[in-house]
Amino acid sequence: MNILAQIIAQQLQLPENGVENTLALLDLGCTIPFIARYRKERTGNLNEVQIAQISSAYDKLKEISKRKETIVKTITELEKMTPELEKRIANCWDATELEDIYLPFKPKRRTRAQVAREQGLEPLATILLLQREPQPVKAATRFVKGDVKDTDAALKGAQDIIAEMVSEDERSRNQLRSAFRRDAIITSKVVKAKAETEEAAKFTDYFDFSEPLRRCSSHRLLAMRRGENEGILRLSISADDDDCISRLKRQHVRGYGPCSQLVEEAVEDSYKRLLKPSIETEFSALSKEKADDEAILVFTENLRQLLLAAPLGQKRVMGIDPGFRTGCKVVCLDAQGNLLYHEAIFPHPPVNRRMQAKIHVEQMVEDYQIEAIAIGNGTASRETSEFVKNLEFKHKVQTFVVSEDGASVYSASKTAREEFPDEDVTVRGAVSIGRRLMDPLAELVKIDPKSIGVGQYQHDVDQTKLKKSLDQTVESCVNSVGVNLNTASQHLLTYVSGLGPTLAKNIVEYRRENGAFTSRAQLKKVPRLGPSAYEQCAGFLRIPGAKNPLDNSAVHPESYAIVAQMAKDCECTVSDLIKDKSKREQINLRHYVNDTIGMPTLTDIMKELEKPGRDPREQIEEFEFDPNVTCVDDLVEGMILPGIVTNITNFGAFVDIGVHQDGLVHISQLANRYVKDPNEVVKLHQHVKVMVKEIDHRRNRIALTMKIKNEK
Repeated sequence: MNILAQIIAQQLQLPENGVENTLALLDLGCTIPFIARYRKERTGNLNEVQIAQISSAYDKLKEISKRKETIVKTITELEKMTPELEKRIANCWDATELEDIYLPFKPKRRTRAQVAREQGLEPLATILLLQREPQPVKAATRFVKGDVKDTDAALKGAQDIIAEMVSEDERSRNQLRSAFRRDAIITSKVVKAKAETEEAAKFTDYFDFSEPLRRCSSHRLLAMRRGENEGILRLSISADDDDCISRLKRQHVRGYGPCSQLVEEAVEDSYKRLLKPSIETEFSALSKEKADDEAILVFTENLRQLLLAAPLGQKRVMGIDPGFRTGCKVVCLDAQGNLLYHEAIFPHPPVNRRMQAKIHVEQMVEDYQIEAIAIGNGTASRETSEFVKNLEFKHKVQTFVVSEDGASVYSASKTAREEFPDEDVTVRGAVSIGRRLMDPLAELVKIDPKSIGVGQYQHDVDQTKLKKSLDQTVESCVNSVGVNLNTASQHLLTYVSGLGPTLAKNIVEYRRENGAFTSRAQLKKVPRLGPSAYEQCAGFLRIPGAKNPLDNSAVHPESYAIVAQMAKDCECTVSDLIKDKSKREQINLRHYVNDTIGMPTLTDIMKELEKPGRDPREQIEEFEFDPNVTCVDDLVEGMILPGIVTNITNFGAFVDIGVHQDGLVHISQLANRYVKDPNEVVKLHQHVKVMVKEIDHRRNRIALTMKIKNEK
């Protein structure tokens, strides 16, 4: 059994065999969605979350392994390696413990202890540490020579050596870690010179704040860190100094003699000058890492919900990017999202060409047979929605308000310029709004997830870790929905398992030169798309109307023969098997179990035959804000309003109630019970009823509650 597989299995409480097989698949370059969907027999039916956790733990252990190589090399070059030390390093898989082992050997700048060693005072430090010498001053006279001018200097140098030895002692460091874990307090104070500034206003909650570090939530910690980075707050993390020093003294000081007194002084100096700053820095980093992980988890969950939001589907859509002075940019799209026509209308002040705008929009809806209208939720959104709802169409037209977060980022991006080289950013933005209604996933993958407007403090967390997590989330969502091979953009194809930018581009170019794909097998003709990439991607790509109906399903080509055998045994075609439930009910799955395909895969195949190519996303619903409320001044405490959940954090949910400023439903106000995670109660884009609890005009904040029954 692989030692790393054993460690990971123990950490995550998962079966060792499943973990080992998962690591083997990851080493072969298999993606997480592919492993989770098509290698269930190998992994023991581990799900995507568990496989992602295994992958993350594996990466960490590989980093530790590299670090161990560096440490062994350094200690060996110093000629201080022993068999016991080498064995201990080999058996260590904890990053903190590994650094503690290495600390005494770690190259460091010229410390006070190093200077004392160079002066030959290490033997004196050993004498003091033994704490048996009745006359340490007399013992020190032997070391008064060269740069050591007197016994005081000798003893001081010896104490510096002891202080460093204490600071590098593993047991001492672990004692302090234990104290910090249990008792550390994080304190935040405002920088007096910044207290009255405008930028400091958002940090007023932390001007004089302290709480146990173990209870400090990620959003509070990240808020304080941001305040510190902006020069508005000063943070500190500390435990009970007297208790920490007392613990260290009990460990290192024996008796009450003169040597013991000198060691006691050295221990106190070690704590204040070396140990405390080191452990405080360590806990500062650990708490930041924990807060980052929590914030990234919130962000990825929000992103997942956003990407998997209900699509309208392939309908002819009008996209409107609202505005006052510059007008509303209107685009008409066909059912595939292609731009047919665009123009600007000016129904609002200061231009006020309302009648002309009415005639033009009604004509466009008729000319292009528009079935739905998507209106961006930014400036002039409410006014534009009211304008559109008062128009008269000859056929039914649905109206939706769509989040335009990140639309401006997309419209100025290279992707948008390549799609619409002859159009300006306003047209591209309106197209993005229209396409988001049709298929949020296909459009949002073109935008940097950090610009989509969900999550908390995403610019303050570890950016490398955030990017990896978000990319994994996008890949997971794209592959869980599946991608139409003949209509997907290059950007969307990039996230399909096993592809990436180069193969995605090659697929689009092949499609352009040879026409639509008629079978998955044609993918093998795409330049540079080899057997491994084909194996990874084929099951996630759909071809509606393909000759083989399985090409429009999540059944992997490697399982086509099994389905064909099922159809043969039922004396029908594969198409008949899909259409006729009674045929499928005749199948005994156990007859088709073999060395490579087990019940998990066969069960998935039967689910897919029941609804081939099904979209796992929900159906979209229309929504209307309260027509009597359009700005913050219209709000009154106690007012009950409809709203849309726009963002979820670990301290609550933000809700758009149609006043250009989202309100916050604090986690304590989400339900008439204790709520640990807001996702238990609400989802992004969910339609909710909220009550206005408080309006803070100075800080432009709206407090809402969903505990309406209790507050009537």
